[in-house]
Amino acid sequence: MNCKNCGGNSFIQATDHINLRPLEKKMAIGSEKVYTVCSDCGEVVSIKIKNPDRLK
Repeated sequence: MNCKNCGGNSFIQATDHINLRPLEKKMAIGSEKVYTVCSDCGEVVSIKIKNPDRLK
């Protein structure tokens, strides 16, 4: 995989502290987001939900 912004091919995975949850389920635990980030320029190349079944 190459970064579309800078052409780099070194990536890291990261997360943040806020889970994604359904709007209609305010008390749901939700799921962690996993970001794939270019380590050369910082461009976020993908965002994936770790446990999509928790959004149902």
